[in-house]
Amino acid sequence: MNKYLDTFYDWWKNIDKFLLFLILGLFLLGLFFSLVSTSLIASDKLDTKSYYFFFKHFAYIVLAIVILFIFSFLNQKILTKLSFILFLVAFISLLLVPILGIEVKGSKRWLDLIFLPRFQPVEIVKPFFIVSLSLLLTLQNRRLYFKYFLSTLLILPILMLLVYQPDIGQTLLISMVWLAIIFISGINIFIFFIFFLFVGSTVSYLVLFVPKFEYIKIRLLAFLDSGSGNNYQAEKASDAIINGGFFGKGIGEGTLNSRVPEAHTDYILSVISEEFGAIIVIGILFLYLIFSYRVIRKINFVNEDLSKLILSGCISLILIQTFIHVGVNIRILPTTGMTLPFLSYGGSSIVSTAILSGLILNLTKRKLY
Repeated sequence: MNKYLDTFYDWWKNIDKFLLFLILGLFLLGLFFSLVSTSLIASDKLDTKSYYFFFKHFAYIVLAIVILFIFSFLNQKILTKLSFILFLVAFISLLLVPILGIEVKGSKRWLDLIFLPRFQPVEIVKPFFIVSLSLLLTLQNRRLYFKYFLSTLLILPILMLLVYQPDIGQTLLISMVWLAIIFISGINIFIFFIFFLFVGSTVSYLVLFVPKFEYIKIRLLAFLDSGSGNNYQAEKASDAIINGGFFGKGIGEGTLNSRVPEAHTDYILSVISEEFGAIIVIGILFLYLIFSYRVIRKINFVNEDLSKLILSGCISLILIQTFIHVGVNIRILPTTGMTLPFLSYGGSSIVSTAILSGLILNLTKRKLY
């Protein structure tokens, strides 16, 4: 018993308590908004019992906190080895999507297994991809740029599987995180520019010339032609923000949830803004900025290149995903179906965010620097 108490005491002594409570606070905020803004309306739409979505969200939050604590407890060497193994498992599950996946609205992105009902494998791939890529880029190799070639081989199968689903939002997100980690690793700017052009030209070709991505071209055209009325969901989301004003319409008074499908995931920020006002949204975004600043500041004190790359990748993913979600909600970006980390409803997204948070808490512990 004393051994376990000592282990817990060491963990508590070295953990960044400010980051820990900030992360827990963001998860609890998501649970609160699920209760007061999304659960009842979403349950009514799907003809389920009241608070069904809240209790489901609560279960995922509990699971997320358990995962967060486990990943923050682990020894760093064990953490990196386990992450690589879990990356392989998650990648295999992504491979199974075209075979066993369930199709929703023309996209096949989810697996529906007995022990894991309707989960999205790419959400689990993302945090472990960051660790695996960081391990690859910190390999000691005489041929300096060989590891960058290997990193391309690492990401290409993932992107191909996402393209096949199709899921252009996650494809762009993972590509941008890959570029961010490559850049931070110290690559020559000319080589980085070539990588950037390669990603940009590939995505452009897919959107413009591949029939499977015709829906993306339609979304882009609807986004550019803002007055056409072809982008119904985005228009209603931005209208909800405007109607909410500075102080909101009040709890339960919003209409976005009943007018837009998946508002509690893709447009959660608009839902919050309509009912609680722009002032609450500004406060939430401020919490994200504090969280990001705290992690970036911690990176300066970390000695190991591997830890620096993993932390940079984790915070880059959270920041980019948050920016995309906010951009879609305020109509400066076309619709992508991207969740908001910590706050959006969705088990796979919550678990992914918990893993990222656990990695951040583990690698920012005081004993590492």
